[in-house]
Order: sequence, then structure tokens, then C-alpha cells
Amino acid sequence: MLFCVTASHRDTEFDVLDRVSRRVEGTAERLAGTDGVNGAIVLATCNRFEAYLDVEPDELPRAADLVFAALGDAAGDDATAVRASARTMEGDEVARHLFAVAAGLESMVLGEDEISGQVQRALTSARAEGTVSGELDAVFQRAARTSRSVRSAVDLGGAGRSVARLALDLASSRVTDWAREAVLVVGTGQYAATTIAGLRARGATDIRVFSATGRADGFALRFGARAEHDLRDAIADADLVITCTARYTVVPEHIPAEPPADGRSRLVIDLGLPRNVDPAVGALPGVELLDLEILALHAPLPELGVDAHRMVGAAVAEYAAERAAAPGIVAFRRHVLGVLESELARAAARGADETTLTAMRHLAGVLVHGPSVRARALASEGRAAEFERGLEAVFGLRVETEDRLDGRRDASA
Repeated sequence: MLFCVTASHRDTEFDVLDRVSRRVEGTAERLAGTDGVNGAIVLATCNRFEAYLDVEPDELPRAADLVFAALGDAAGDDATAVRASARTMEGDEVARHLFAVAAGLESMVLGEDEISGQVQRALTSARAEGTVSGELDAVFQRAARTSRSVRSAVDLGGAGRSVARLALDLASSRVTDWAREAVLVVGTGQYAATTIAGLRARGATDIRVFSATGRADGFALRFGARAEHDLRDAIADADLVITCTARYTVVPEHIPAEPPADGRSRLVIDLGLPRNVDPAVGALPGVELLDLEILALHAPLPELGVDAHRMVGAAVAEYAAERAAAPGIVAFRRHVLGVLESELARAAARGADETTLTAMRHLAGVLVHGPSVRARALASEGRAAEFERGLEAVFGLRVETEDRLDGRRDASA
């Protein structure tokens, strides 16, 4: 059974989520090692914490306690703060929520591009750590496909709807001529690449890059920027600083005492996931800090995603129908394949050639296909039980516990 605990920027302080996102290492492993928990995936960024569990049904009543006990080992008091604002969900509601998250419908900025990558990285991490179950793997993969379909059809990730683009839109009110602005981008990942593309689109030409990991030279060459190797000196030469890495990078000691030569405030934009700029930087004279909390106040209205929500709903219904139909399909397929193996053995004993045996296998596949399609159609109407009763009436087959377990694995394949 799928279970999820979620807390987001909507009702939890950014600073709390930011600190938690840095301290969740090992949480999924602790959860997955608990009796009754078949798998766990943790998604933590500076504006959301989510734990997805595959639990045995009788463990549902204590699933939230398990999550916060595991989180508390790493996050301490912050785990208590997250719990106070968190929501829980189970079953198909988990799939609906995850699909919406991956498509950017639950983000601070509707349709932000970055969250789909974060969801995929959470799955990749769980696979590497050995904490993912077949059911969790399947729902996360389906979430990725749904996200791609939604973006393709609705273009939620289009111009003006990512966090980086929104930040640059807000910065445009302070920048009179992008071509004359000296911009420093801190970071060399995909987020930084998206930011540079947005800067180019606005006419910026003087773009420098700094990386604490030493990758600035290669990244700058690839994107036509200038590599910087000393952060404080680079900030001193910049009118606008944009951070988009995976760690704290900018602290007050990095900020020169003198403001830019033209007397304007130095604008620092923190796009970090998690936070890259110490909040104390915003209190320095001659510095204006634009962070995710401010960006949230300017995010587009959720109503813009009505069509996308409909698509997510359809994807969830299809996913739920496949899962509901799977046990009956498994029972029917096992029956047909059992008969097939028996007949193949008889045919081979009578000297049938490989062409005949292949034709028999193909016929069995055709016989299974039609009823399987019908089973999914019935399940989408909430009538999966009718298919199972039909199997019993026509073939004398009963859907047993083994079929349900195999069906669960089959639906996750």
C-alpha cells in the first residue's frame, strides 16, 4: 500500500525545509529497514519534504510515526516543525499527488521545470541505496511519463513559469539594460544552464561563472561565459549575482564592503535547492536579496493549470485501473499459460516442429490479450470484481492471494 507524508512551502517555513533538506541522508534507508515497510523514497528540497512508503496495510496506522521517527534522528527539532504542518495520504491519493508534484502543479511556481528532475533523482538515489520497492519504482516512473505528457500538451514549462525565469522577470524591473549588466552565475548544473539561457534571452552578454567544485572553466567554455576562480573577487565585479548550486555558497564574508560603482544596490538572487545564500547577506548595506520566499509571493495562480490537473487525473485513473485489473489478468494468464505448456509438451512428443510450437505460443498470447484489455476497461469503471467473477464462472478460477501479489508486481513492471 502506498503512503506519503508531505510538507511544502505553503505551510512550512522555508528555513525549516531548507535545513531538513540538508539532513535527510539515511532517512530512506532507516525507513526501508523497518518491519512492514517494503520500500521508501525521500524527496527533500528547500521548499518541500516528502516521504513515499510502500507499507503493508496493517502498518498504515503507524506509518507517519515511522517517518518522523526516522527523520527526527537526522533533523531533530526541525522534524517536529515539519510534522506540525505535514499532510498524509494513502493509496491512489499518493499517485495523484506525486503525478501533480512531478508535473510542477504543486510547486511554488506553477509548472517549474526543476521539480521533475528532482523527482527522478530521488528515485535514482533510492535505487542506488536499495530502498525502492517495485510498487514505488512503478509509480515514480509513471509520474515521470505523466509529467512529460502534461508539459508536452500544456507547456507548463514554457517561458515565464520556471523559478529561474520568474526571478529574472522580477530582476528586469531593477535592470535598465541587460547588455550592460555584469552577471555572476554561481553553479554549473542544469539549473545554472537554464539560468544562463534566460539571461541570454533578455540580452545579457557579460556572464561570468563560478563553481566551488572547480568545474567553471569547462562549463563557461560550453556556454560562452567567463570562468571565475575567486568568489569574493567575482562578486565585487558583478552587478547581479545568481546562485543555483546544491550547497551554501555565499556568506557575508564574500560580499565586498563597497557597493557597485554606480551606487545601485547589488542584487543577489538565491535560486538554490537547497538555499545557497546565508540570509544574513540580505541585511548587509548595499545588497538586495531576492530569495524563494519573495519569489513565492509572485508565483502564477494555480488556476492556470486546470487542463494539466485534468490530465493528471486521467493518468491516475489509468494507473489505478491497471492495478485493479492486474490480479485477475495474472490469474487468467497463469491459467492459459499452464494449458499452453501442457499442450506444447504433447505436441512436441508427437513430433511437432518449431514453427507449429511458435504458432501455438502466439495463439495463446492472442487469447490472453483481448480479455486483458477488457479487464482494464472494466477496472476503469470500478468493475474489476466482475471480471474476477467471470473467471470463476467460466474457467473455475479464483483470484488468490498469490495472484494479487503477482498482480501487484506485474502492475509495477
